[in-house]
Amino acid sequence: MHEKGFSLIELLSALAVLALLLPLSGAAFSELLRSNRQQDTAQMLASGLRNARAAAILHQRTALIHGLDNDWSQGWRIILDISGKGPEDSGNPLLIERRSGGQVLIVGNRPVQYYVRFSPLGNPLLPSGAFQAGTLHICQAGQEHGRHQVVLSRSGRVSLRSDSAEQALCAPAG
Repeated sequence: MHEKGFSLIELLSALAVLALLLPLSGAAFSELLRSNRQQDTAQMLASGLRNARAAAILHQRTALIHGLDNDWSQGWRIILDISGKGPEDSGNPLLIERRSGGQVLIVGNRPVQYYVRFSPLGNPLLPSGAFQAGTLHICQAGQEHGRHQVVLSRSGRVSLRSDSAEQALCAPAG
């Protein structure tokens, strides 16, 4: 009579194959989570820039979005810059604050390294009155390339790019 079920050898073979495949799938899953976290961060930052621009237009005042402690990776604040002193004046009204905990590295090129200032017309302007445009790179930890970029044009338009590009700003400090 033929009994149904698995033999001990069949079970051990299946466990051996599973033991070989599990670490590979874990690494792929970890990479997927990291990529999703970076994409979510890029989308949230782009949304923050758009909100700051909308606030400037709505309130007919200069609005500023800046990295917490001059570090976009820690999060950002949107304030109405009534005094013209930006984040140094705690009396400026806080509109939105988003903390991110620094899990994803965000670095901006020189014009947007620490802040973006929107005029009452929604144009990004430096304190000198020159237009402000630049790119914020969402970097991959320990690597010199970023997959996601938040791009601010001189007109105030905010766009997302997903080009895997080598970027010196993302290089690990060494």
